[in-house]
Amino acid sequence: MSNGAATLEAAHAATDTRRAAIRAAGTGFSLVRMLAVMRKEMRSYFAFPLVYVLSGIFLVLAGYYAYTDLVFFVTIAFSRDIMQNYWQLLFSDIRLCLLLTLPFMTMRLFAEERKLGTVELLYTYPLRDGEILGGKFLASVSIFFMMLALTTLYPVFLYTIHRYPLFPLFAGYLGLFLIGCAFIACGLFISSLCESQVMAGVGTITLLLLFWILNWNEAVFQNSWMGVMRAFSLFDQFGGFAKGVIDLDHVTYFIFFIMFFLFLTLRSMEARKWTGRR
Repeated sequence: MSNGAATLEAAHAATDTRRAAIRAAGTGFSLVRMLAVMRKEMRSYFAFPLVYVLSGIFLVLAGYYAYTDLVFFVTIAFSRDIMQNYWQLLFSDIRLCLLLTLPFMTMRLFAEERKLGTVELLYTYPLRDGEILGGKFLASVSIFFMMLALTTLYPVFLYTIHRYPLFPLFAGYLGLFLIGCAFIACGLFISSLCESQVMAGVGTITLLLLFWILNWNEAVFQNSWMGVMRAFSLFDQFGGFAKGVIDLDHVTYFIFFIMFFLFLTLRSMEARKWTGRR
């Protein structure tokens, strides 16, 4: 009991010290401090082989689908609009690649620091919780953006061989970027709840699969429920982008999804701070 009280008192003392440091450094949210956290996380990413392994796996899978999907449509080219159908299938396959790789990129963000005990040191810095969260989120998005940008080599190569409309390509990549950011925000939240990186990665994939397959078995639900289920399904919200259509409702859904899980992560950080846990 005395050890628990001492731990709680030490946590509160560290919190008071951090708040005093924030007041000394300046009030309000600081973009400079958030970018400093982002740079720290970027250095941490590139210091370990995990990001290289995950990027390599993602690019190999994306390249495999880019080639096999093109061969598929060239072989059975019964329709006139081959490229439109090709983009729809390719972007759906790349979305699956993101689902298999991004959760393992975000699993370390909080879980590793909590396991090593460095999260307590992080909380004593003159940083607000929002600045820590924003820096970690932007670092992950930056790595993800670099991974996604490398896949543009496939459409660029195809464009040199055969000209095609660029708007469906832009819509598809916008959808991939939004759904990837949604995966990262969800992964941040799960990582803030776990001390094991493996549990954080598996938990993120499980939760994302739940949002993905909500309306797969339509026979189970009545028609009145299907509209609600589709409104929360990541699969349906991304489908329009894959078809080359940018719908404001779908964009709003992904923005709300990202902000909601970032809000939950912020509440998780505050809850652990006030209960004296790591």
